[in-house]
Amino acid sequence: MKTIAILTSGGDAPGMNAAIRAVARTAIFNGIRIMGIRFGYDGLINGNIYEMNVSSVADIIQRGGTILGSARSSEFMTERGQKKAYNILQDFGIDGLVVLGGDGSYRGAEVLSNMGIKTIGIPCTIDNDMGYTDSTIGFYTAIDTVSEAISKLRDTSSSHGRANIVEVMGRHCGDIALYSGVASGAESIIIPERELDMEAITSKIKRGRKRGKLHHIIVLAEGVGKPYELKEDIKRITGVDTKVTILGHVQRGGSPCPYDRLLASEMGNKAVQLLIEGQSGLALATINGKIVPVPIKEAVETKRVLNEELYAMAGEISI
Repeated sequence: MKTIAILTSGGDAPGMNAAIRAVARTAIFNGIRIMGIRFGYDGLINGNIYEMNVSSVADIIQRGGTILGSARSSEFMTERGQKKAYNILQDFGIDGLVVLGGDGSYRGAEVLSNMGIKTIGIPCTIDNDMGYTDSTIGFYTAIDTVSEAISKLRDTSSSHGRANIVEVMGRHCGDIALYSGVASGAESIIIPERELDMEAITSKIKRGRKRGKLHHIIVLAEGVGKPYELKEDIKRITGVDTKVTILGHVQRGGSPCPYDRLLASEMGNKAVQLLIEGQSGLALATINGKIVPVPIKEAVETKRVLNEELYAMAGEISI
């Protein structure tokens, strides 16, 4: 293993830079050249590659986003584009590749692995929608961001006696809504894994009003959709003024929390160690507090399972 490259693909996630730093410095420590690929698979196909050094990753562990940039690549989804990417890696003398991203990024890594390029995947997505690992890099930072926003919304909702629907990211996986909702004391949590129960939501609002409660926070995963229709229904049934706040891409930004920095550093270091050992086609997971490699195919095919205990607890403690 003489030369390793690293790329970030798909949506950015806080902690990606910490992983990039760990990969680069672990490679350099072991006498291996490290190459950075700008703008994901699109950059790979176009040869947008440069050699990194220790200074290249200085002062980035605390920064959100990714210094390498990220982009979608429709060309890489074609056989022609994949062969082009393979040839570029050969031209640059790259023996191993570390891919940071989610499911789509992993599928690309699996393709290159099957073509003979040694690849290791690191899970980076705020959605926490990869079922093979307990958590993904960026998820807990997103929870911090959402929880802080909800705390501020609670203040103004209480001042005006309102209900507030907070839409958060999560098309198919409701983990951001569930975990941030519990962490911020939300009264109702609506996720795509469970059917929306309007009766339960409006009854809770009415009970709260009877005992003098001035606010009601509803966290809604974007995959459920139609927050403004929900707002009108709640207002009509309860008579309570209801507002909608869509947090959007602010959830992707910000300095990664210490846990995400630690997880990213451990995974970046482990990825290089696996490549040095000659291993390939693996994705790193955190399972019961340990970093373990899992076949990429298994990682992609493992569906995320709802934390039923946490969801049930949320209902019990938000009465």
